[in-house]
This record gives sequence, C-alpha cells and structure tokens, in this order.
Amino acid sequence: MIASKSSPWRVSPVGLVLLGIVSVQLGAGVAKTIFDEVDPTTVVWLRLCTSALVMIAIARPTLRGRDRHDWAIVLAFGATLGLMNWAFYQSFQRIPLGIAVTIEFVGPLLIAVLGSRRRRDLAWVGLAGVGVLLLGFERADLDPVGVAFALLAGACWGAYILISAETGRRWPGLDGLAVASVVAAALIAPLALGRHADDLADPRVLLIGAAVGLLSSVIPYTCELIALRSIRPGVFGILMSVEPATAALVGMLVLTEFLSPVQWLAVACVVTASVGATRSGRAPAEPLPD
Repeated sequence: MIASKSSPWRVSPVGLVLLGIVSVQLGAGVAKTIFDEVDPTTVVWLRLCTSALVMIAIARPTLRGRDRHDWAIVLAFGATLGLMNWAFYQSFQRIPLGIAVTIEFVGPLLIAVLGSRRRRDLAWVGLAGVGVLLLGFERADLDPVGVAFALLAGACWGAYILISAETGRRWPGLDGLAVASVVAAALIAPLALGRHADDLADPRVLLIGAAVGLLSSVIPYTCELIALRSIRPGVFGILMSVEPATAALVGMLVLTEFLSPVQWLAVACVVTASVGATRSGRAPAEPLPD
C-alpha cells in the first residue's frame, strides 16, 4: 500500500516505475531457476493464471452489451499477450535473460520510431540494429532458436502496443486487460495441461509459479498504474528504456549469466536508442507485459 502524500515513506512515481522494472526481471530470473526441472510453458501458464485471477478480481469487467468487434479485439489482444509471454520464456530458457530482453525490446522501439515523423529518428533504429548485430559477433554463445523466440516476442510486443489502443477504446479501465489475461491463460492451457501436466503435481512448482506471477505481473501493473497518475509519459518511456540493462544485471546476480564486453555494448546501444526514440518521438504505450 502506498502511503499518503504527507507520509515520509511515500514512494515517488519514478521509484515505483523502477520497482516495477526490477520486479518484472526478478520474476523472470526466479522462473529460470527451475527451468531445469519444469518446462517454461508450465511456468508462463502459472504466471498468466495468477495475473488473470488478480486482474479479474480488481477490474470485475462488464461483459454484457459487447458486440462482436469488442470481442474480436480483446481476443486478438489476449492471443498476442499469450504468445508474447510464451515466446519470451522459450527465449530466455535458451539464451541469457539480458540478451533476450535486449532483442525483444527492438519491437516496441520500432513502434515508437514509426510513430514519429522525424527522419532523424531512423538513426535510433540504426543504433538498435548495431546493437543486435553486435550480438552476432559472439553467436557461438547464443542459441539461434532462443534468438528467434526473442524476435517473435518482440514482434508480439509491438503488436500488443498497437492492439492495446483499440482495446482501450472499446473496453474501459482495466476491463480489456483483465479479459485478455484470461484469454492468454486459456490459450496456453492446452500446452501446460497436456504434455507438461505432471509438472503441476509439485506444490513447490505451483508456489514458484504464483510468485513469478506476482513479481512479473501483479506488482509491476500496480506500480506502473499508480505512477502513471502523476508522471509524464515521456519520462515513463525513458525509464522503461533501462529494462534491457536491468535484465542483464538480474541475470548476472540471480542466474550468474555474465555478459561479455561486446554484449554489454549491444545492450547499451539498444538502451540508448530507446531513450533517444522516446525523447524525440511518442512514448511507447502499454509496456506492462514484459
């Protein structure tokens, strides 16, 4: 619970955004610690279920009176959310967390640049491209399947940003996100309850999955929604740009995934490109699902 304005313990909006960023990546780090025992599909499904339950309890969305266009949009939103999370977890199972987030971040970066009419913003795309190319210099350390999944997650993140605008217009408040979370969990359920159903018999796995859901979804959603009441979108976008570096640090501290100097340079290129694109263009929207 956030203290009142008069309280000396009140957390600033910037602090809340940073807390949300750390929480997202810490949740991913915790998830990866059990990938040797449990398939990532199981963990991501538990995360989505936790998020869906909390979001439905908070939003209590109104379903009556919806037309087919409303449902088409929210179903597409949920499908994108589910595929994005599944692809991201498949990615960082195979490659370092910091690298996976760096590659994935190209998706929202491209959306931010495409939303700008300034030609010079193409330079930020070029800088991000340099960062991705730098990762290729040490491709022996990177599983190409993991890289492909990270690219898919980034493409889904870009699609999520675009679809979220229409969802917000048709579903007020958190209604759209709550229903989409249920859709995402339902779409991943056949994979989690099929070949990997035995993983769910372990109470420890269920607890860790719920913890990942809280760290990667509930806490960040709460922090960011509160922060967005009093922080400028441009500042919010710039703060979100540090996510690849945060992921790299969490990977180092939690998973002992140490990046090479070239890989750190690649992360720095993507972070710098994202900050530049955010400052000169429109702030990226809906960054919540990472």
